[in-house]
Amino acid sequence: MVKFLYRFDLILLVSVVLLLLLSLMVLYPISYSGEKNQAERSHFFKQIFFVISGALVLLFFSFIDYRSLKNHSALLFFIGFFILFLVLLFGKVVRGTTGWIGWGNFHIQPVEPFKIIAAVVLAKYFSLHSRSLGKYNHILISMVPVALSVFLIISQPDLGSALIIVFLWIVILALSGVSKKHLVILFVVGMLLSVIIWNFLLKDYQKERITTLFNPFSDPLGAGYNAIQSTVAVGSGGFWGKGLGHGSQSQLNFLPEKHTDFIFAVISEELGFGGALFVFALLLVVIIRLVRIALNSRDNFGKLLVGGIASVIFIQSLINIGMNIGAMPVTGIPLPFLSYGGSALITMMAGIGIAQSVNRTGRG
Repeated sequence: MVKFLYRFDLILLVSVVLLLLLSLMVLYPISYSGEKNQAERSHFFKQIFFVISGALVLLFFSFIDYRSLKNHSALLFFIGFFILFLVLLFGKVVRGTTGWIGWGNFHIQPVEPFKIIAAVVLAKYFSLHSRSLGKYNHILISMVPVALSVFLIISQPDLGSALIIVFLWIVILALSGVSKKHLVILFVVGMLLSVIIWNFLLKDYQKERITTLFNPFSDPLGAGYNAIQSTVAVGSGGFWGKGLGHGSQSQLNFLPEKHTDFIFAVISEELGFGGALFVFALLLVVIIRLVRIALNSRDNFGKLLVGGIASVIFIQSLINIGMNIGAMPVTGIPLPFLSYGGSALITMMAGIGIAQSVNRTGRG
């Protein structure tokens, strides 16, 4: 039993468990206080189901050999890419985004598991070509599946998730050891693509979210409403907060999407700066432990894969917290392990399970 526990990163595991418990603690009062409809009341129990499912997924990936993912990377990519394409044809529209697909009451957001799939595909490619990364062609070849995937994701439209896939690619590029000159050239190309995306691919409401970032009060009842209510909630919590279930912004429904996009604002209002700091600390521990596992990996594939997973958790946390405090545009990115939702949570738990598999193998 001691040897079994030794093969797991218990600090990483405990940090994730604490984040999940905090999520349930916050979701219960915002789901059951006041006059709520049936859908809102079901959030808490659905999240319990997602947590249990995620725990099973974590255990599953912890016990399989992560290197087996390398052998199925092409199949995983084509399945994920095909489902992203189907989303555009048959997807369910939620908050202006066609990002969900499913049957009856069962829906998934395919872009969430695709983030892990993209990490697997990129980690395999760059681990296989680690000795010839001085050539431009490897960057260009790896860019093809990334660009195609990003095109489908933006078409939903889901700008936030598209940015995460691009960031994941850049991080794995950097970890793989490509030259700094190539990265600089890539940055210049990225700036040019940003101009193209802004002028030809972004919807008007997405442009409004970005421009309103600099002055949300220019449209306080429209594009700036979410940012204003969120910053009010964060600022009103003080140091110790108003107490669970006593946040005026969340309980009186001034704060939109409080169980998903803006759960950090709820935590800040009800648990104060101390609660927000606790979230920061736990997420930082998760990222640091993942980086540690990546650096200690026995092979390059494990290093790049776990590094990619760490980058997804980092950038999602940065974007979500940033939009909660008014420092970034509202893009609908969930806060890892805390926001309500099955697709995102189970994907994150799968990522932690893969990291545990890498850690176990490294200590074999």
